[in-house]
Amino acid sequence: MTWLAVWLLGVGVSDLLRAVDHRRVQRLAVPVGALTVLLAGLLGGLTGVADIVAMVAALVPLTGWVLLSERSLRRGGGHVEALLLLGGTALALVVMSGLASQPGGLLGEWLTWADLPFAGHLTVARLLLVAGFFVANLATGNVIVRLVLVSVGALRPSATAVHAHETQPSEKLKGGRLLGPMERIFILGLGLAGQITAASIVIAAKGLIRFPELQSAKDDTTSVKGDGIDEVTEYFLVGSFVSWLVALGSLALTR
Repeated sequence: MTWLAVWLLGVGVSDLLRAVDHRRVQRLAVPVGALTVLLAGLLGGLTGVADIVAMVAALVPLTGWVLLSERSLRRGGGHVEALLLLGGTALALVVMSGLASQPGGLLGEWLTWADLPFAGHLTVARLLLVAGFFVANLATGNVIVRLVLVSVGALRPSATAVHAHETQPSEKLKGGRLLGPMERIFILGLGLAGQITAASIVIAAKGLIRFPELQSAKDDTTSVKGDGIDEVTEYFLVGSFVSWLVALGSLALTR
């Protein structure tokens, strides 16, 4: 699944740049993500004809993912298309992974030279795959969660909310965009280390931590500072479950 790993690195880097609150940096998301795909492939020894064709072709869905998801989060609509494009491209790269060259290249030489104590059996293919999923679980995981929340109505498109002067449920539960990536990385890291029980504790801990926050903000009219308690709870539950599924799905594909 080396092609998938390289593509996820590009997608993850693109989404990280999009998360920066600076227009100039955001405009670099697609070109830097595309450059990441090509550089990662070349460093990993993916220099065959099929590799080059696959990596160049994968830049089209990468660009489409960035544009479709950004439009959906801002204006609404198109969330299904964006998610299908992301998932469909990932599936296609996995199905055609048998055509990929044996990874190695400069990255393989570096692994041999570095002789890392924890990487005795680490191959270039596994290194790229783990790196790709780790990067994707940062900002890309957040985008996936927000797209699902918009699709079910638990989150309003940003342009719509600003125009109507409405508050978002996310404004009532602070730190979600930071806690989400942290919990996904914890789950993925603990799972790769074989500590599945510890990963499940992370999942349980989030619910325990958030529950008092919801209860303390609830008043006699069952509203949470302007939003109904049911809306905020739906936002929390749907967002959490999607975030966990992203992390657990990544873990399953890296094992």
